[in-house]
Amino acid sequence: MQDQPTSAELVQAVADFIRDQVTPHLKGHVAFHARVAANALDIVKRELEIAPVANAEELSRLQALTGKTGSLEDLNRLLCTEIEAGRIDLTTPCLADHLWQTTLSKLAIDQPGYSGYRRGLEEWQTSHKG
Repeated sequence: MQDQPTSAELVQAVADFIRDQVTPHLKGHVAFHARVAANALDIVKRELEIAPVANAEELSRLQALTGKTGSLEDLNRLLCTEIEAGRIDLTTPCLADHLWQTTLSKLAIDQPGYSGYRRGLEEWQTSHKG
């Protein structure tokens, strides 16, 4: 086990420092790039927190869809091949759910404030209540 602070906490501290202490003293193009850097660190933090579980769940769904084992990259490539060949389509059980869950996980990391993500997440949660 790693000592505190965690990687996510360290990344958050740097992002907060850039956003709160550095950016207010900058102007123009440099200030813009400082905001971009802070936002990039926010994405890294969310990836550290969300991606391990999201990737494991995605891998499990891909194994169920394809009936194969392999890496996340390999099984995603296989799924694309199967879809392109017409052997898997939206009538395939669990494909639509897999695509929704994968997309929502990626948006949770990249753009959690995106209104389309929030609507999609709300729709997903409503349609999948117990």
